[in-house]
Amino acid sequence: MNEYLQLDRGFHDAETLFELALSEKDDDTMAEVSTLVGSLATQFEQVEFHKMLSEDVDSKNAIVTINAGAGGTESQDWAQMLLRMYQRWAQDKGFKVELLDALPGEEAGIKNATLTISGPYAFGLLKSEAGVHRLVRISPFDSNARRHTSFTSVYVTPEIDDDFEVVINPADLRVDVYRSGGKGGQGVNTTDSAVRLTHYPSGIVVTCQQERSQIKNKDLAMKVLRSRLYERHLEEEAKKQAVLEDAKKDIAWGSQIRSYVVHPYKMVKDHRTGFQVGTAEKTLDGDLDGFMKAYLTCRITGDWARGGGDDV
Repeated sequence: MNEYLQLDRGFHDAETLFELALSEKDDDTMAEVSTLVGSLATQFEQVEFHKMLSEDVDSKNAIVTINAGAGGTESQDWAQMLLRMYQRWAQDKGFKVELLDALPGEEAGIKNATLTISGPYAFGLLKSEAGVHRLVRISPFDSNARRHTSFTSVYVTPEIDDDFEVVINPADLRVDVYRSGGKGGQGVNTTDSAVRLTHYPSGIVVTCQQERSQIKNKDLAMKVLRSRLYERHLEEEAKKQAVLEDAKKDIAWGSQIRSYVVHPYKMVKDHRTGFQVGTAEKTLDGDLDGFMKAYLTCRITGDWARGGGDDV
């Protein structure tokens, strides 16, 4: 409420100053009014931002999991492209990015990956990305240069700290350690430092092989597990929210939240909000703010786009 009172007071101050500048024909005072109005516009955007990100966990860091859909190399390469997109978005924001785990594809790309993105309101912004993402392009892996459609799912959860109580019974947890795979330096590949956690009641499996220390990997994996268990609790409490349910569809045609078309034309369209741009390259380089703002606005207004989204 204080933010709104400050805005109201600032508006009346600007109005009074404007009337004074008009009556005295004072250019310096008018310039001061212009500066004050610009400041008020910035404050208003901040208030609007806080209103859109007012849920308890919106201010938390985010844990992003990317899973390639059916389609082998095509979808695995698409998963790699999405991983890069979110890394670039986070870097442009000045957020910290940490890749916790990644399973390479047989020929290219990745089968899945989990990363944490740390920064103010990271989860509140990235929750717009949860769902199935569709890519339409001429395949670089097809010798006949045919058009291919690929699907990859993105799952976003808040990083839960000690402010939220998530109790995990050790008896419900299986801990496996194994040797890390892929590139990682001497220590990572020669010791059993990777950790896999299996939570029996929920069926959730978390792996982490980022660190050389088994203890550090277990701590990171536990953090991801607590986050996913908390998110599952929220979903169970809020099943009536259709938006959350829609984000959990099959990784296939007709279930996508967003389509990225780079052939025969260039367009990225969000099927939930109707927001679209004609610059696929910029979006894939991390320019996601327009999509995120449109999603947050629709959550407040309830003015979601109509239709299934197969028109792209």
